[in-house]
Amino acid sequence: MKVKDEIKVMARNKKASHDYFILESLEVGLVLTGTEIKSIRDNKVSINDSYVEAKNGTLKIINMHISPYKQGNIFNHDEIRDRILLAHKKEIIKLETRVKLESITIVPLELYLKRGKAKLTIAVCKGKKNYDKRDALKEKELNKKMERY
Repeated sequence: MKVKDEIKVMARNKKASHDYFILESLEVGLVLTGTEIKSIRDNKVSINDSYVEAKNGTLKIINMHISPYKQGNIFNHDEIRDRILLAHKKEIIKLETRVKLESITIVPLELYLKRGKAKLTIAVCKGKKNYDKRDALKEKELNKKMERY
């Protein structure tokens, strides 16, 4: 009998699908300290304004906010620090070359706990123009109206 992977979503970046065309997504791990993972388990995390940087063979998430742990005292972490992401070397190199050659961004979509470990879903995205955003909103409104009737 297989053990079912239990996934508990801690943070979502809802604005990403509005601001970007999502081309491809990837699951990566995070390098965290003890108090950071405790804060994540308490759901004190935000990935709304963060982005991923691929440089020198490493992936780093920048601007991810993890609140200090209440009982952390002197061992507490810095709230907004660059955190290293864990992925296969080939995937990192592929992402790094795509960022250099194309005008794309790597954005976090979702932070969740899987088997007790923090995982992050990142996406390779291309920015939307204002008219693309307006078209998406119109389409969404039309779909809502059609569902009502």
